[in-house]
Amino acid sequence: MRKTKAGVRDPVLMAFGLAIQKRRRAMEISQEEAASRAGIHRTYFADVERGARNVGLKNVVAIARGLDVTPSDLLKKIR
Repeated sequence: MRKTKAGVRDPVLMAFGLAIQKRRRAMEISQEEAASRAGIHRTYFADVERGARNVGLKNVVAIARGLDVTPSDLLKKIR
């Protein structure tokens, strides 16, 4: 789990996770279903959605495809 010095999760990872969560909820699917569509394990998906994992590029693309959006859609509000 990636944390800042104060023990708080990284805001970039949290923002990415929130974008994933918003899209998944808009689709009205479970984390398990979203993970299955993305071809990744459900616990890994849950960790990413919570902002607890620093996800690699291939998994960013897989998650985006599983949620029927582009990777840039998930990343556009992150500064």
